[in-house]
Amino acid sequence: MSSPSSVAAPSTAVHASPKPAPRRRRSFGQEVGLCLVVLVLGAILGIYGWHDAPAGRPNTFLSLDNLVDGIATPMSYYAIMAVGLTLVIITGGIDISVGSIMALSALGGAAALQTLPADASAWLVLPVAILTPLVIGLVCGLLNGSLIIGLSLHPFIVTLGTMSIFRGLANVLPPEKTLPAAGKRLPAAFTTDFMRLEWFGQQLMPLVIMLVCVAFGWFYLRLMVAGRETYAIGGNEEAARFSGLRVNRIKLRTYALSGLAAGLAGMVSLGRFGTASTSTGTGYELTVIAAAVVGGASLIGGRGTAIGALLGTLIIALIENGIIILRMAQEYRLIIIGLAIVVAVSLDRLSLYLRARRASR
Repeated sequence: MSSPSSVAAPSTAVHASPKPAPRRRRSFGQEVGLCLVVLVLGAILGIYGWHDAPAGRPNTFLSLDNLVDGIATPMSYYAIMAVGLTLVIITGGIDISVGSIMALSALGGAAALQTLPADASAWLVLPVAILTPLVIGLVCGLLNGSLIIGLSLHPFIVTLGTMSIFRGLANVLPPEKTLPAAGKRLPAAFTTDFMRLEWFGQQLMPLVIMLVCVAFGWFYLRLMVAGRETYAIGGNEEAARFSGLRVNRIKLRTYALSGLAAGLAGMVSLGRFGTASTSTGTGYELTVIAAAVVGGASLIGGRGTAIGALLGTLIIALIENGIIILRMAQEYRLIIIGLAIVVAVSLDRLSLYLRARRASR
């Protein structure tokens, strides 16, 4: 009897474990590079601050008042909006209406708060002060996302239109150009006791809110499934759709979060100044986009981090503060921010080109 035919043995080849995601390595490298830029700018301004300070006076740049009131607090609104905008840019979209949403949210919050007594309790004031701007920002963000998805229009066109619409509403809805109206003031429970609460002699609440927002953005993008879905759409929208992701729903969520961040920035601005006007947030779109792009967000989608948005905003804030310390004309601010956008986008394109060349070899 012949022996049974032999059966082919199963392959015993062992596949190598996948390497760490290149995106994470690139993001970490970008963040390290941004930290170095921050240190270099800080060192230059710090050295000049010693030279510029009068005899017996602290360093013009390194003084605590300048670091908090001159840099950290003003950059808080930009950083909050930059985190939200980074989510949109990762999907390959853009939102240039954030400054107008911020203005509309701040004015809406001021209009609601001025109806309350100046000595109203915090239990009544804080929910109104916090929720009103957030709800307005959320509704505006949902409107942006719905129009982009429903009309299948480019995000730039839609948000260009809504930027004008929201700014127009901010101009025509309030009875006054500045709120609260003459003879009224916002409740102290929000302005004095909450937003201007002092720690170590400094008003740090805007900085705390900014850091909480950045921490949420980091957690959302790095550890949540929603964050991985956001990157997937920006990397290849068609592949994401074929893999079963609900692309339209994810896009709507990112624009809603961007609007929510702009509403939060409006709340911070309202609490810091105790007032809001029809000119609040004017021109902030350029600065926020610059902060996100300088922070490593790619305008073609697929890349960007919350930490990068914070570092990009800090670089812009250091440049603006340096213009003041160096006593340069404020007109140079727009030139430098515009150059920062062009340089960041050019470097991003060069990086993509070099990686493509290496991959083709």
